[in-house]
Amino acid sequence: MRAEILTIGDEILIGQIANTNSIWIARELNLMGVKVVHMASVSDDKTAITKAFSDAEQRADLVFITGGLGPTKDDITKKTIAEYFNLILEIDEAVLAHVKSFFTKRGRELSEINRQQALVPRGCTVIHNQNGTAPGMWLKKNNTVFISMPGVPYEMKGMMSDIILPKIKSENKLPFIYHKTVLTQGIGESALAELIETWEDKLIEKNIKLAYLPQPGVVRLRLSTHGTDLNKLEETVDNAIAHLTTIISKYIYGFEIYGEEPPTLQKIVSELLREQKQSIALAESCTGGFIASLFTAIAGSSDIFKGAIVPYHNNIKHDLLNVDNTVFEKYGAVSKECVTQMAENIRKKMGSDYGIATSGVAGPAGGTAEKPVGTVWVAVSCSEKTIALKFTFGDDRGRNIQMTANAALNMLRKLILKDNSDSSLIL
Repeated sequence: MRAEILTIGDEILIGQIANTNSIWIARELNLMGVKVVHMASVSDDKTAITKAFSDAEQRADLVFITGGLGPTKDDITKKTIAEYFNLILEIDEAVLAHVKSFFTKRGRELSEINRQQALVPRGCTVIHNQNGTAPGMWLKKNNTVFISMPGVPYEMKGMMSDIILPKIKSENKLPFIYHKTVLTQGIGESALAELIETWEDKLIEKNIKLAYLPQPGVVRLRLSTHGTDLNKLEETVDNAIAHLTTIISKYIYGFEIYGEEPPTLQKIVSELLREQKQSIALAESCTGGFIASLFTAIAGSSDIFKGAIVPYHNNIKHDLLNVDNTVFEKYGAVSKECVTQMAENIRKKMGSDYGIATSGVAGPAGGTAEKPVGTVWVAVSCSEKTIALKFTFGDDRGRNIQMTANAALNMLRKLILKDNSDSSLIL
């Protein structure tokens, strides 16, 4: 079964608000076995909306529409739907009673403009909105079902979860759509693609589609398939991933099951530390406290996170972390020698089991011929050893900070697991 999602509203097209509705709907449909074939944002214009309806009817079995159901003049979706289906709008008494009750409970009078919320196309199936006043509408034209819902996420999600999704599931025999994502760090997208090319070519034989999802310092590999036997789909994908692991095991740090909360490096590391009742402290120069913010965003981080120092100036590196001044004179702050002392001394200073230190040229200025923008040194330390690696990232400051954080967290993960595989590939 194919679906299309239409979001109506100029506020989406001008970038005033993010289109979170489409993302949520697409995820829920995929989990249920409905394939989303197209998404579009449409202007608050009758001609544009009508054209979008007509196009969607040609390629989808289900068309999900959000937005434009409010009581004001700029909300024209309901009128346009009525015209598209050649239906008249009439008051639905059940909806009107709900709207009246909605305002009475809030001590407000029902105005004529709010009374218009009870207008629906004659003959449509009304979808109750327990969280607001604008009802949803379910209509069918030829072989395509059109489902219109309010644009307010809270109201839309309530309708979808309580009424629409159960109705679709009960009326249709749906296949399973299964996604599993391999999480990698330490290798760029093009290098990864070259490394797994032969493995990727064989996926088509197994009815598996591969997608590359790059982020700063991380590449996610999503494997997708569909069929009627979920256990068989899972087994097929897991077998493919097992083969992949033999090729790129040193870059894999986790796996993501579609529909579940994605595991981040900071969460993975935090759980490892918690399991072993160990702790981490940070000395962040070029990342400016960013790694600390990743840890402290996790509930219960005080169990594993001792604290951080952001020693931007060399004097602070010396005064608070006891970095020898000769290091700055001989090697500079962006050096193996500097981050090594920073990582070891922050660990000792805060009494933690592990220490991380970062120092680099984040950009956009400050680079030299010897140390161009994007040059970063990261060190991780424990009582047994300290590992320091040099990375060469790009010239975008924000991306450099994110990539440094991901590199540092993965180095820490490997140190905790006593994984000695090479993680120093320059991206």
